[in-house]
Amino acid sequence: MGITGLARWTNAPTEGLDLIDKNIRQNHNGQFRGKWQLSARSYRSTLGAINGSTHERSMCLLTMSDNVFVLLEDPSAPSRADLAYHASQLETAIVEPTHYRNTFLTLSPPGALEQLLSLLRARWISTKQSAGNATQYKQTAAHLTIEGNVYSIGTDWIVRAGNVILATGAVKGMLLEAEYIPVPRMSSQESSGSSLLLSSLLVSVLPNVPGAKTEAVTISDDQWEDVLWDREGDEQRTVNQEPVGTEMKDIFVSPEDDEPGHSKGDWGGVDRDRRSAYLIIGALRSDGLI
Repeated sequence: MGITGLARWTNAPTEGLDLIDKNIRQNHNGQFRGKWQLSARSYRSTLGAINGSTHERSMCLLTMSDNVFVLLEDPSAPSRADLAYHASQLETAIVEPTHYRNTFLTLSPPGALEQLLSLLRARWISTKQSAGNATQYKQTAAHLTIEGNVYSIGTDWIVRAGNVILATGAVKGMLLEAEYIPVPRMSSQESSGSSLLLSSLLVSVLPNVPGAKTEAVTISDDQWEDVLWDREGDEQRTVNQEPVGTEMKDIFVSPEDDEPGHSKGDWGGVDRDRRSAYLIIGALRSDGLI
């Protein structure tokens, strides 16, 4: 698995998937590899209404293969960037909060979270549901699905294209994802987090349709660091740090010591899927679809 880029074709026609299929096969010698299917839904907490709080917690779930990616947002909690800024202004240590504004979780198998919330009678309801007298979690059908195809172009590229389909059956544009396999890790050169390499490929697979409205879905490296932060790993590294003032007893350093190891957030395995899922959730939320 390699780095990925995401684009949204907001006004794709009903035959948009067929046009992309034809373009990839004829102009890129692409090969069909299988179906691409995701489902997404969102919930909100009713605790805010009960406690009279103006801050409402939200939860978005994206099911991808055997994993469910969950984005929890608490507007009343600070982000890591906000906390770091205040600490620099006050020039003093700030007590770390119990949680930050965004918490991003990976769960398996699909359906496990729903069962847990149902057993706990958690106070979550669908964002499409009126609060009314609802006081506990209610499982509902997926708000939307993404259905399409997966293609390979040569040995370096994987392209995924799918229609965004609401529960009513209405189609709300398309999502396109390009994956460049040879590169397992890449820091964005642009402040927006965009990649010219990925953007060029996504543009080339789009059919030449007059008036097409497309937009890249990006996120900066700083935002990735904030969202994909691993609390347990960070705490463990702090514990394992050598005390200040201790001297190195071994003056010999092997060449392996200079080689960077694998770190969380690399574009591989579940970490690649986490980045992809976060981008997809962001795109759907920005369009008000979940």
